[in-house]
Amino acid sequence: MSQTESPKIVVLGSINMDLVVRCTELPAAGETVLAETSMEFCGGKGANQAVAASLSGGDVSMIGAVGNDAFADRLRGNLQQHDINCQSILQRQDFPSGLAVISVDQHGQNSIMVVSGANGTIAPETVQSAASTIQQADVLLVQLEIPVDAVLAGIQIAKQAGVRVLLDPAPAMEQIPNDLFAVDLLCPNESEAAMLTDHAVQSIDDAVTAAKLLHQRGATNVAITLAERGTLLLSDGQSHLIPAFPIQPVDSTAAGDAFAGTLAVRWLQSGDLPSAVSFANAAGALTASKQGAQASMPTQNETDTLWRSR
Repeated sequence: MSQTESPKIVVLGSINMDLVVRCTELPAAGETVLAETSMEFCGGKGANQAVAASLSGGDVSMIGAVGNDAFADRLRGNLQQHDINCQSILQRQDFPSGLAVISVDQHGQNSIMVVSGANGTIAPETVQSAASTIQQADVLLVQLEIPVDAVLAGIQIAKQAGVRVLLDPAPAMEQIPNDLFAVDLLCPNESEAAMLTDHAVQSIDDAVTAAKLLHQRGATNVAITLAERGTLLLSDGQSHLIPAFPIQPVDSTAAGDAFAGTLAVRWLQSGDLPSAVSFANAAGALTASKQGAQASMPTQNETDTLWRSR
C-alpha cells in the first residue's frame, strides 16, 4: 500500500453524547459522592476516533447511527464540522441516540456507563449497504461499542478488498469470535489485553506475553497501551516499548481513541509502524491533558510539535 498524505479512513462504530461528571474520587459500590460539575460533549468511541483521524490529516467517512432525539442533529453536525463524511450515518426513528455517563476524578481517571441506543441497531445489513465506502478506503477502523456481528461484517468486506483493518477492542469482552482478531493491527489497553488473554498485564513482560497471545489468535501486529509507561508494540516478531510523553492528566476519557485514530492515519502516511505508534502516543498524551472527548483532541500540527520535542 502506497504512502499518502490524506489517507482514506472509514470508521465503523458508535456515536454518543457524553455526560461528563467531575468528582474528587470515583464512588465505590453503594457510595454517594457530591460531584463538582457536569458537562455534555459529543463522543462515542467510533465518532471520537473519526474526529482524531480527521484532525490528524485523514479523509474520513463514518458508518454509524443516531436516534430520533435532541442529540441527533448535534452529533451529526459536530462530525460534519470536523470534515467527516456522514452519508452512511443512519437516523433511527424508534431509538434514542447513544449516551455515555462518564465520571472523572481529580487524578483524571474515569469510569464509564454506556447506553447503546441507536448504536445497538447497527447490523451486518447496515454495513453491507456501505460496502463500497469500505472498499474504497485505505484503512477501516473499528471498535466494540456496536454489535459484534456488524464489526465482523465490516472486517470481512475490508479484507476481501485488501483494505487494512485496525481494531480497538473496547469495551473488552471476555468471549469474542476468533475472526475478530484477524486484523492488521489490534490496539487494546492493558486491562483489555488482560481480559482478552485471561493473562494479567501488570509488567512490561506481561504485556509482551499478552501481545504474543493476541498475535497467535490472528492479529498481524499488536499495540498494547500502558498509560504513562508507553505502548508495547509487537510487529514482525519483535517487541518494542515505545515511551509515553509525560503530561499532567486531566481527563483520560478519549486518550485511547485519539491514539487509535491518529495511529491509523500516521501509519499510512509514514509506512513506519513504530514511528506511527510514537506519534499516536503524543496525540493520546495531549488528549489526556484536557477535559472532554473530541474537544480535547489535538490537530496534526499540535501532535507534531510535542512529538518533535522529544
